Amino acid sequence: MTEHVTISDGGNGVRLIVIDRPQKKNALTGAMYDAMRVALEEADASESIRALVFAGQPGMFSAGNDLADFLGQARNGFSDAPALRFIRQLARTDTPMIAAVDGIAVGIGATLTLHCDLVYASPVARLRMPFVELGLVPEAASSYLLPLRVGRLKATELLLLSEMLDADAAVALGLVNAVLPADMLVDHALAQAARLAALPQGALAASRKLIRGDRDRVEAALEAEATAFDAQLQSPESQQRLQAFLSRSKPA
Repeated sequence: MTEHVTISDGGNGVRLIVIDRPQKKNALTGAMYDAMRVALEEADASESIRALVFAGQPGMFSAGNDLADFLGQARNGFSDAPALRFIRQLARTDTPMIAAVDGIAVGIGATLTLHCDLVYASPVARLRMPFVELGLVPEAASSYLLPLRVGRLKATELLLLSEMLDADAAVALGLVNAVLPADMLVDHALAQAARLAALPQGALAASRKLIRGDRDRVEAALEAEATAFDAQLQSPESQQRLQAFLSRSKPA
């Protein structure tokens, strides 16, 4: 586990997973991915945890990967990286998931929400998926899920041109359910999770499966992305882009 992911269980069947690394804009390390993956696995194995909420620190959801840590973790290939283990679990989690997005949601911070059953955002939420500009490819089955949600043309704009989405635009595209004041955001997400947790569990699980569609296709897309991601990660263009980004990110 890690001190940068806080997990708390309420008596109402709701587990809250808080990304808690504000000094690095909630950028995710391998240890953080592992902690969240275990939290999801435990929820699926538990009879008492019936809904999950992802949240970040006020003003920031997640800046995506901590690239320095990620490149170290993926030294033997993306297929061995904690990030991919988390993504695989995210796609197969049976417990309903809700995201409360306040501030930046970059990379996996944005694609994670595509797997959530409900998504709420604050007025300052900003979603961005800058994979291609880093010499990489989309992940978390976003190349499959995003076109289903917003259409191929808009998905192309978001995934290839890394266009930023504000909260209102995300609602208009159907990526976010509603925009709420920042001080109400997590409480609202928890309340909605409690409503899900209180529903008849058999009917909830069956209905969720019908709504979400064919999981095999999602997992196939995820694995195809992982193969392409691994190949690009080893490419000279990706290495050059990633190292340039890391150099810009270092304090002077």
